[in-house]
Amino acid sequence: MRTVYGSATVRLYRLDSAVEGGAVETLFYGPLDEALAIAAQQPEAVQDVLFIATDNDVIAYCDILGE
Repeated sequence: MRTVYGSATVRLYRLDSAVEGGAVETLFYGPLDEALAIAAQQPEAVQDVLFIATDNDVIAYCDILGE
């Protein structure tokens, strides 16, 4: 079951597959509602490679938006 409440602690990160072997850059660690606000401020190309990790799941940011 996904963690969906706004104060859930999450990790917002960018997965860059263009770098050999892939690279992960953490953009934010904290409440889900803040992570979503930060993700929404990113350019569309960055949003496409954003992921949110909760204590029990990982989901692509675009999947949260229903895109």
